[in-house]
Amino acid sequence: MILHLNKLVNTDILNEIKKKYDAFHFSENEIEVVITSSSVKEVDTKFEKFVKEKFLFDSDIQLASLNYKQKREINIGGKIIGGNTNNCIIITGPCSVESEQQIEKVSKFISRLNIHTLRGGCYKPRTSPYTFQGMELDGLKLLKNAKNKYGFSIITEVRDSTHVNDVIEHADIIQIGAKAMYDHGILKACAKTKKTVMIKRGFGTTLQEFVQAAEFILSGGNPNVILCERGIRTFETKTRFTLDLCGVAYLKHHTNLPIIIDPSHALGYAYGIEDLSKACIAMGVDGLIIETHPNPSVAKSDAKQQLNFEQFEKLHKSISNIANAIGVNII
Repeated sequence: MILHLNKLVNTDILNEIKKKYDAFHFSENEIEVVITSSSVKEVDTKFEKFVKEKFLFDSDIQLASLNYKQKREINIGGKIIGGNTNNCIIITGPCSVESEQQIEKVSKFISRLNIHTLRGGCYKPRTSPYTFQGMELDGLKLLKNAKNKYGFSIITEVRDSTHVNDVIEHADIIQIGAKAMYDHGILKACAKTKKTVMIKRGFGTTLQEFVQAAEFILSGGNPNVILCERGIRTFETKTRFTLDLCGVAYLKHHTNLPIIIDPSHALGYAYGIEDLSKACIAMGVDGLIIETHPNPSVAKSDAKQQLNFEQFEKLHKSISNIANAIGVNII
């Protein structure tokens, strides 16, 4: 249940309501918002006069529900996605930040294509301890330098809560990866900032669990949350994961959060990224995040799925054609 309290409420009453219902609370647009478990359906009669609006839900998808609020708009470096904008943001860059030269080459390339959001992993949550773990803080500084030079917005991933504050400080968008979306230390830290947070769906995560991870951030008072579908694990072995466009259709129909799709991690191979990207654009999603590298064959992580510049430029042109045909603005 979500309650919007009226101007009669004072601090003592607000604290009493929070204690009784073990509720979350934040202020938004001069309204005191209280969120309880969805199992709570009634307000005690002693509090009724303080309630301006009441919203009931069948599950703990509440603040993210389309039944609560229309599609949210998210501002990324002056570019708006979500709402009724019909904008689709393209985010690209290497899987891992590897060197100053690499980031400079990628930055020049995507700047020429008028792409405004650069991705790059600095803290890498690898499956094997014997693979490249990322440049960490040095990598964040390289991304920040690219931002200052080219005017990009920067997105990079948090591996665990030990460095979440460094990522919040340097990035414009904090990425919570598929392996970290259950880390409550990360979720709670991201709830305290107003920076945009993109949560990637875990490869064994239900849609309910996925959106409830976003609820942790929303209920802490940060409204700037994006969902990212990146493929789930199925019985299929010929691809890395299975891109769940059925799940994307559900999220579009039931939630108010912008949705970005990551075809690179879903397929795991460069050959089909363009086809998947075209399908995603046709669905009218709010963005794509695609990996590109100056020379994927020598990439220190996810080499098989990263596009070279020629492949990415071809992809960018093809999705732009589809976007134009259906009235979507590539930004």
